[in-house]
Amino acid sequence: MKLQYEREQVAGAIDRIVGKTMQMDLVWDWPCGVAYYGVAQAYEKTGNERYLRLLKERVDLLIRLGLPPVWTVNTCAMGHCLLTLYQATREERYRELVLDKASYLRTRALRFGDGVLQHTVSAGNDFPEQAWADTLFMAAFFLLRTGVAEKDEEMIGDALHQWYWHIRYLQDEETGFYFHGYDHIADNHMSGIHWGRANAWAAYTMAKVGTVLPACYLYPEYMDVAGSLDEQLAVLKTVQTKDGLWRTVLDDESSYEEVSASAGIAAAMLERGNPLHTPYINRAIAGILANVGKDGKVWNVSGGTAVMRDAAGYKGISRRWIQGWGQGLALAFLSGVLSCDAEA
Repeated sequence: MKLQYEREQVAGAIDRIVGKTMQMDLVWDWPCGVAYYGVAQAYEKTGNERYLRLLKERVDLLIRLGLPPVWTVNTCAMGHCLLTLYQATREERYRELVLDKASYLRTRALRFGDGVLQHTVSAGNDFPEQAWADTLFMAAFFLLRTGVAEKDEEMIGDALHQWYWHIRYLQDEETGFYFHGYDHIADNHMSGIHWGRANAWAAYTMAKVGTVLPACYLYPEYMDVAGSLDEQLAVLKTVQTKDGLWRTVLDDESSYEEVSASAGIAAAMLERGNPLHTPYINRAIAGILANVGKDGKVWNVSGGTAVMRDAAGYKGISRRWIQGWGQGLALAFLSGVLSCDAEA
């Protein structure tokens, strides 16, 4: 890949986004989890110790203030930054929290069908027997990272099992896009919308499997992950806008461009490393940078979104406010760009 960017411009954007993110009043839940994953990626890809220090100080404060009384799929997103903190500091308390979250997902979290994790946002049975693409980032990717760190083959197998079934439930065989959710009871995709951020959760996490899992080619389930991802990226490139972004409803030209989905999709292309995607990544670099404010706020990020009733529901979600997932996914993408060995 021959990426086109100015190193100082990208590094400056990363620094501003990290600073703005750490000013946000995020608590122990998925917005915080995705945001701090991005900060952790910025630390890992740049080696900037200040990012690690800021992350450690904030996570330590949240721990002192008190953790959620029960875990959910969404709160497990915080496990990502805990993994980075443990690997950087070797403080056992971070590892203990990681393993507790992993134990919840493995033994106590709600499942349906053939052991598929149900998406949960609270202690209740929020969405009975529903699979959401969001779960792939919050839970499956976290389980994979933990399983690799702990050399736990059963945990790795469970993580790959989640991708196996989410691919079957959520990928549209006719188009290659992903649906947002699947209702196992009704056996349908509810509104049947190809939502942008859902496709980002799927694409980014599938792309990371190949970089996180050693000898990934020895796992039969990885063949499904790689095949699904390649088919998805091949169609995603066709709906990138002239501004280098993707829309909140991917195949609806009347829907707005949405930056968190765009960052996640572009980051997936970068991780996958197919040189044919270089032009799309380059356009995305310009598109994402154009949506980073001087204060580090990432603009045009849609708010928290359930599986809506119809396309109008998705298009009606506000993009006015700063969101943790917008900050985090932008950091994941730009940090990946900065660490790429390609000639700038």
